[in-house]
Amino acid sequence: ALQGRNILGSAQTGTGKTLAYMIPIVTGLTNNPGSIAIILTPTRELASQVRDAWNDLTGMDIKLKTALLIGGQPMPRQCDQLQKSPRLIVGTPGRVNDHLKRKTLKLDQARFFVLDETDRMLDMGFSEQIQRIERYIPKKRQTFMFSATFPDNILSLAKKYLTDPVRISIGEVSKPVERIRQEVIKTSTSDKFPFLLKELDHREGSIIIFVKTKHGAKNLANKLYRENHSVDAIHGNLHQPKRDRVLREFRTSRKRILVATDVAARGLDIPHVMHVINYDIPQCADDYIHRIGRTGRAGAEGNALCFVSSMDTQKWSRIYKSVNF
Repeated sequence: ALQGRNILGSAQTGTGKTLAYMIPIVTGLTNNPGSIAIILTPTRELASQVRDAWNDLTGMDIKLKTALLIGGQPMPRQCDQLQKSPRLIVGTPGRVNDHLKRKTLKLDQARFFVLDETDRMLDMGFSEQIQRIERYIPKKRQTFMFSATFPDNILSLAKKYLTDPVRISIGEVSKPVERIRQEVIKTSTSDKFPFLLKELDHREGSIIIFVKTKHGAKNLANKLYRENHSVDAIHGNLHQPKRDRVLREFRTSRKRILVATDVAARGLDIPHVMHVINYDIPQCADDYIHRIGRTGRAGAEGNALCFVSSMDTQKWSRIYKSVNF
C-alpha cells in the first residue's frame, strides 16, 4: 500500500487490518496536502470504531480532521464537520449518498477509497449505493478492498474498482484464530436459559451473548437484568445515541454482559472480551467465525460457547463441517 498499489485483501478477524490500511493513508494524506480519503463500512458501529482508531493513530501531532457520516445522527452536525474541510471521511453507504445528493460532500480530491467488510456490505444490499459513490471519486486513486470471502460478486466488484491489485490473504479466514477455545452445549430450548445462568456464574470477565433477533436481544437482556446481572443489549432498533451509550458502557466495563444481534458481529474491537456465547446459533459458518472473533483479539486468548438445541442440529452440522475446530 505504501508503494501506491491497490489492495484486495482478507485477514482473520482481530489481526490488525484497520491499522494496516490507515498507515499508508496517513502517509499519503500528509505528503499530499488537499487530498482526502473515504472509508466505507457496513455498520455505524464499525464506522465509529474506524474513526476512533484514526484519532488514536494520528493524535494531536498530525492534524488531519475527520467526518463521521452515519445514520441516526443529526445531518446539521455532520454538515458542520464537512464544512471544516476534513481529510478523512468515514461512513456507511446510505448516509454518504445522502450527503452527495445534498452536495454537502465532494469527493473530487479523494486519493484513497477503502471498502471495509465488502462482503457484509453486499449482503446488506449496499451494492448500488457503493457504485453511486464510486462515480464521484477520481479514477486516479488507490483503492483498498477487504472482504472475509471472495464470491463472484466481490470479484466482479474488484475488477470494476481495482486496477492491477495485489491480492493479500493473512491467515485462514474460513476458521477462527487458534487461541479461541470452542465449546458446545447440546440442550433443549427450555433448558437454554438455566444453562446460560450457570455458565455466567462460573465465567469471569466481559461476555458478549449473540441472539437471532432484535426482540430476542431485548428479552434476554431483561431476563438477565432480573437475575441481577450487569447487562445491556444492542440491536438495530436502538437510536444511535443509545447504541453509542451501550457500547461505551460495555467498553469501559461498566456493564459486564452485552446481548447482541449480528449488528455487533463484524469488526467490533473490544480487547477485554473474554467470552462469546452463541445463545442462538448463527445462520452460517462465516457468521459463526465473525461472532466468536469478538474474543481472542490481537493474539489474546478467548473462549466461545455455542448452545445447540435439537431444532438446530442440521444447521449446526453444516457450520461444524465448514469450520476447523
